[in-house]
Amino acid sequence: MTSRSRHPGDETTGQAVPGTASAELLRSEPGARPRALLLSAGLVSAGAVALAAGALMPVVRGGSPGFTAAPLLVVLALAPAAAVLYALVSGRPGLTAGLVLGLTALAPGRLLLDLQLLADGSLAARPELFLADRLLAMPQAGPGLWPLVAGHLLTLAAGAFAAGTARDEAELAGELDGRRRWRLLGPVLGVAGGVGLLLAPFGSGNAYLLAKNAFEGPTVAMAGYLLLAALLPLTVLVAVSSPSAGVGKGGFAGAGLAALAVGVPPVVAGLVVDRLSVAPGSVVVTVAGLALVGLAFTRFDVAEEDEAVTGDLAGEARLPGLFWWRLATGGLALLAAGAAAAGALAPVLKANGPTPVPETPARWLLLGAAVVLAVPALFVFVPRLSAFARGVVAATWAGVVLAGAAVLSAALSVTEDKAVDPALFGVDLPVPLPDKVGYSAGAGVTWTFIALVLAALAALAAVITGVVERDDSEEETDETRVSGTVLTPVVAAAVLAIAAFGTPVFGAPGYTAPGLWSNFGAASWGLLGALAVVLGLYALVPRSRPVAAASALAGAALVLGLRAAELPLVGSEYDGSSAGVGFWLALGGAVVTLVAAGMAVAGSRRAG
Repeated sequence: MTSRSRHPGDETTGQAVPGTASAELLRSEPGARPRALLLSAGLVSAGAVALAAGALMPVVRGGSPGFTAAPLLVVLALAPAAAVLYALVSGRPGLTAGLVLGLTALAPGRLLLDLQLLADGSLAARPELFLADRLLAMPQAGPGLWPLVAGHLLTLAAGAFAAGTARDEAELAGELDGRRRWRLLGPVLGVAGGVGLLLAPFGSGNAYLLAKNAFEGPTVAMAGYLLLAALLPLTVLVAVSSPSAGVGKGGFAGAGLAALAVGVPPVVAGLVVDRLSVAPGSVVVTVAGLALVGLAFTRFDVAEEDEAVTGDLAGEARLPGLFWWRLATGGLALLAAGAAAAGALAPVLKANGPTPVPETPARWLLLGAAVVLAVPALFVFVPRLSAFARGVVAATWAGVVLAGAAVLSAALSVTEDKAVDPALFGVDLPVPLPDKVGYSAGAGVTWTFIALVLAALAALAAVITGVVERDDSEEETDETRVSGTVLTPVVAAAVLAIAAFGTPVFGAPGYTAPGLWSNFGAASWGLLGALAVVLGLYALVPRSRPVAAASALAGAALVLGLRAAELPLVGSEYDGSSAGVGFWLALGGAVVTLVAAGMAVAGSRRAG
């Protein structure tokens, strides 16, 4: 028996214990790719040694770390390699491949964080590697930086060799058991960790090391944090979807160990370095990493009701029932809507002096997004309408992303060049500075950021609720999928959506709209995020049940309608504004999407 051929009686649910056919694949079956797996483990080990060596050498010429971090960094570098080698020698190819792939997925983001030391080490928030004690302009990279870069590149190369084994283990395991709900906690931890990566890693009272979040930091580091924040939950989702429990557990553990390597050093720096303090961001990343590693030790396979689970107490754990998941979805969506409304109504900016405070026109769009999210969230609590409303919430959370990014962009564009009082950081200047002028972020920015986090959590809860609904349903999904005729309007709506988010909704004298093809800025991330959600929903429609497809399409239509609503909500704040091409494209896309939703329901009735 090879990894690509199974007899009906040989079906497995996940990673088998050593001694079974699945475990013996590493030693006897060519389908397990033993040489490739051994090579990937060797590359991970070599990368770990390189990372440890880099931690022992200066990464900036003439610079030094803020504390004795070398022992901690060496442990964080070698621990993942030790786990990979243990899984390898114990005959667990799926676990080995999953660990390697989990580490590989986060390696690009970690590489960018280290490359910030090469771009401009004075702006890098890495006290475990370098902490300036004087003003430096573009310090030169030290010898320790190159082993760090090599370590990440070796880890990336290891993933290429482990991917084949992971694919073989998934084929050997068969189809994913839909009752594996316990592993669905993983994406929640992944999203929480991703949010933590976007926050400031520590608090700072040091003039040479400012505490900034991912969006306020230097370009290379910002790209690294954004990549990590996106890849951490994505990696966990891929691990969740793997039919092989070994690959899934390995993915959880690998991603968790990589997250710990990013989150733990700032926490320790905040505890031991003078004028630094622990910040929530790194704490969330650390807790999420530890929880992911701990979740890898639980049983992934949920036993059937008539099976007795013995010898593994973790296997008896159950996720909350459908009622509680619906409660979480509706509650989180309402909290996100409330936070968005607070962000729209609270001052987004505050003046540091007598300067008048300008208003942010995008706040009205954020208020509209709060309404669009809150209305379907209320119906999630109604049993007969809950499934449909939950599908709408899974789409309309993107409206908060669309509007929230515009609000944050307006605030950042005004506050990014604000004056800083060195006296607040313990720096004495021979000549006193004039009074500060400019603006700083107000309460509206804080509430908007909270709304973005809550909206993402509500979307994740809505997805998990959909999985639980599907598991609890007794209908045959193959007989209740939408008709193929829906595909035509869905494709047309997707084309219109791409054009609608890529072209301005309105134009006005002196106003330059953010876009996807040009004038890409902070607000463009909201456009890109909302478009990705809408296109993702369109892609799922052909494989969905009629009610689920209709609810997803209704939500996508609301997001497109919110995009068109920028003309009256935001454009009215500008003199001489007029409708742009994007307005008509968004309206057209919303109409076509609603037509597709109606066709999905009508096709279901005809089939019944």
